[in-house]
Amino acid sequence: MTDTDMAALEARIEAIKDQKKAVKGDKAKEAALADELKKLNLKRAALAKAAKLAAGTDGDGDDAAQAKKFTLKVPKGTKDYNEKEMAIREDIFAKIRAVFNRHGAVTIDTPVFELREILAGKYGEDSKLIYDLQDQGGEICSLRYDLTVPFARYLAMNKDTQNIKRYQIAKVYRRDQPSVTKGRMREFYQCDFDIAGTYDPMIPDAEAIRVMVEILDSLKVGNYTVKISHRKILDGMFAVCGVPADKIRSISSAVDKLDKMPWEDVRKEMTEEKGLEPAVADRIGEYVKLKGSKELCAVLAADARLSQNEAAMAGIADMDLLFTYLDLFGVTDRLTFDLSLARGLDYYTGVIYEAVMLGSDDPNVETSGVGSIASGGRYDELVGMFSGGKRIPCVGISIGVERVFSLILQRTRLAAVKSTHTDVYIIGIGANLLQERMRIARELWDAGIRAEFMFKVNPKLPAQWTVCERESIPLAVIIGGDEVAKGVVKIKDMRGGPDGPSKEVTVARSDMVATIIATL
Repeated sequence: MTDTDMAALEARIEAIKDQKKAVKGDKAKEAALADELKKLNLKRAALAKAAKLAAGTDGDGDDAAQAKKFTLKVPKGTKDYNEKEMAIREDIFAKIRAVFNRHGAVTIDTPVFELREILAGKYGEDSKLIYDLQDQGGEICSLRYDLTVPFARYLAMNKDTQNIKRYQIAKVYRRDQPSVTKGRMREFYQCDFDIAGTYDPMIPDAEAIRVMVEILDSLKVGNYTVKISHRKILDGMFAVCGVPADKIRSISSAVDKLDKMPWEDVRKEMTEEKGLEPAVADRIGEYVKLKGSKELCAVLAADARLSQNEAAMAGIADMDLLFTYLDLFGVTDRLTFDLSLARGLDYYTGVIYEAVMLGSDDPNVETSGVGSIASGGRYDELVGMFSGGKRIPCVGISIGVERVFSLILQRTRLAAVKSTHTDVYIIGIGANLLQERMRIARELWDAGIRAEFMFKVNPKLPAQWTVCERESIPLAVIIGGDEVAKGVVKIKDMRGGPDGPSKEVTVARSDMVATIIATL
């Protein structure tokens, strides 16, 4: 079996694991998937054993035998990207940056690892997913889990920075159970936008959500909604339902799983695993089913229990104002006020939101199991945890670029993706034209034109046409012996292909650069 076949086997095993979660409760389907998974695991083990034996018995010499002992695969939850995939990813990043810049954000950078004490206790039950680094006789460090906590640490350290609208695009690391095909990775990029500073209520929050919607629309991800709620409403809801104060965060983490599990399973976790009274869980169940838009604010404000809770009423007032601003920004059609959204991270203090897919009209795109594609919220106290009291309110968003990429990749024909930025390919017809092609390349480069030529002294013509077609290069500069003698070049528009409608002109060599610039 080849490395490609082994990779396909690994992918199938991961896919079955995801399917098992999706059919949880259907005993027949669970049993069938478990049986298939067992067979695949046995096959994988047998192939791995056979590969080791082959590496140990092949007599090609010590160096060859040593080389064959390497397992040529990337670590679980990571991925290599080829040039076509990277072209798609670079386009995604460019569109995201364009929105960030449109809203006046500046960018910063922070280390890929932080002191372990900086990250500890900030992520609730997800803290177990942090990658801890070995002690090398110095500071105890961990790989960053997200970009938000390092940003808060940055604000606490830089005391002159009280107000900033910043973005950061960088890799983060989580020791999670990955599904590469769904964009759930252990190493992945986050694209964050945050507004830090003291401003009037809900104005920065509204812009952050507007930025999220602009990005997802510019990326054409498909049908999605932004679920939105408020930590104060949730905390008030838990309080009036009778949740003990010391259980609020753990119960919140359970509620946060409602997008992956049915209510019955979440209720079971709350009562059997976390010791919540069944009657309290049932009262929570009445609230987390509520969904709507701005009108839900009035419904909640009129609720006999919530109306007696100060925190809940403050959150409801925030949401009412936020919906007014979001209506002015033209994004309320993308929003769902949803009390099942809890966002289990410990540092959120106000509005929280999460963008999720609603299915796809494209039969080639599978959205189930993708999870949230963007999320965020308000975290007013996080900076103060590091500064000993220096409070800088913050609100932000994070785009799940790997999950967005997995969706876009499904609907993209990779063969049609242009992986280079080359605008002109220099083609020689006949022998001994290398130096002339190099002179033309220099002229084009000096003029700022992206150009290439083949690294052969006498390249064959079909091979040169193939490069133009494969890389979707728009123009070709063509020279032969006659063109060199006459001081001219032919410029062919390749956007119709080498055999497409003729759009070829012959121009003086001195007019080549100007003609190309005008044509592009």
